[in-house]
Amino acid sequence: MALTKYNYNSFDVTPVASNAFAFDGDADALATAGAGAMSLISTSTVSSGVSAVSITSGIDSTYHTYIFKFISMHGQTDDRKFQFNLSADGGSNYNVTKTSTSFRSYHNEGDSATVLHYAGGSDLAQGTGVQHLSFDGGADADQTCSGTLHLFNPSNTTFVKHYVAETSTYGESNYINHCFVGGYGNTTSAINAIQFTFATGNIDSGIIKMYGISK
Repeated sequence: MALTKYNYNSFDVTPVASNAFAFDGDADALATAGAGAMSLISTSTVSSGVSAVSITSGIDSTYHTYIFKFISMHGQTDDRKFQFNLSADGGSNYNVTKTSTSFRSYHNEGDSATVLHYAGGSDLAQGTGVQHLSFDGGADADQTCSGTLHLFNPSNTTFVKHYVAETSTYGESNYINHCFVGGYGNTTSAINAIQFTFATGNIDSGIIKMYGISK
């Protein structure tokens, strides 16, 4: 079970190590002992508006692969992107240099607009800013973003740090956006913290779970 502390501007999570077998009520949290097991490290639950969810411990050499599942992330404003950034100094700065690629498909409820295209506005070329994970989220009461982010070998000090993500977003004007992102943090320093935000406005509610995959 995660320990949490709050401040006015962020939501910080200090994970408590899970057992080899972990189940918190979600089917995807079921993990068994042995290589490849999926162990729940922390759960961040937002029930009122915060500007960021920052996970500043638990990302270390224990695992080669970390999986973040963000569930029903609901934002404060329309037309906003869910996004993340990485830190190599424990969360003092979220500014790791990244190069990435992104594409998406969308379809509206009226069946009048469909597309599959490269999303040039959400890729990075040696940028230190945030990495977009979704598009055009809506602020209506029933509109949210959910998805998964994989971060590979973040503690390695030889190679760059690859990530891949996939999201589904119920967006403004009643669109479904299906987004795909791949990239790497172009650093050989260990990555040890991650921060999730919306491009504009607070995170009003949602759950972010962090898992490690056993070596």
